[in-house]
Amino acid sequence: MMKQVNIWLEAMRLRTLPVSISGVLMAIGITAWQGHFEWQPAMICLAFALLAQIASNFANEYYDYKKGSDKKGRVGPRRGVTEGDIKPATLRNVTYLTLAAACAVGCCLIPYGGWKIIPVGILIAIFVLAYSAGPYPLSYHGLGELTVFIFYGLVPVIASYYVIADRSIDALAVLASMTIGFMGVNVLLVNNYRDMDDDKEAGKNTAVVIFGRQLASSAYLFNGFMAIAMLSPLWVIVYFGDKIILPKWTFIAPALYLILHLVIWAMLNQRKGAKLNPLLGLTALNMLIFTIIMLLAFTI
Repeated sequence: MMKQVNIWLEAMRLRTLPVSISGVLMAIGITAWQGHFEWQPAMICLAFALLAQIASNFANEYYDYKKGSDKKGRVGPRRGVTEGDIKPATLRNVTYLTLAAACAVGCCLIPYGGWKIIPVGILIAIFVLAYSAGPYPLSYHGLGELTVFIFYGLVPVIASYYVIADRSIDALAVLASMTIGFMGVNVLLVNNYRDMDDDKEAGKNTAVVIFGRQLASSAYLFNGFMAIAMLSPLWVIVYFGDKIILPKWTFIAPALYLILHLVIWAMLNQRKGAKLNPLLGLTALNMLIFTIIMLLAFTI
């Protein structure tokens, strides 16, 4: 029983879930700081984001298997369907059930965000599958990073802010969404950096396959600094502002993030193969730590 549980937990890719959680937490922090916070839509947003990412992770595994992109003994985390631990039909059915559950949860946001959020929800559902499936799977044509930036950065922060803050959009939320977007892209970059050789052999043209590991490493470094730079107006106000709008210890968030970012980047350039696996989780964890510190700064 525990073995089956562990197999499904592995398929969920728990180490990547901070990517979806962080965007909603950032929106929660900003709305709380501005006095707009409502816990009901916030919790619904969090549940929707988690279910949508889990569905996406399931779909990625299933459709990579169907396309023959994954093989037994791969460098990355064990794939249950490829190794024969999960039946393909079972994974397919669970993928669509999880996506249906995400859509059902998302419909609960209509009273808060109005009917305008329905097209956003439909787009999210489409891109959950379009990342790895369909006639033009995005991850196979070098568009994975752009997709992550939009649907794990811009969309969760701005959309969550919109429904929590009574159908409004704020400039800070937009800047924060780009911060989360750049951080989320780095999680994918580590994954594709590790899998470059296998992906190239399978005909999966990720951005790393197209541009190579050296440029991917440079992009990883650049994205980390861009993530912090997106919130530079906030850092300036905190440091130079006459009024105390956020505590000075807020600077722990960008400082700690950049320190860990540089450490992980250095390890990225020194490691190969399976030794890169922990760096994916560390990149996601660094993102989550930054977000939690910011959440505390906004709410305390």
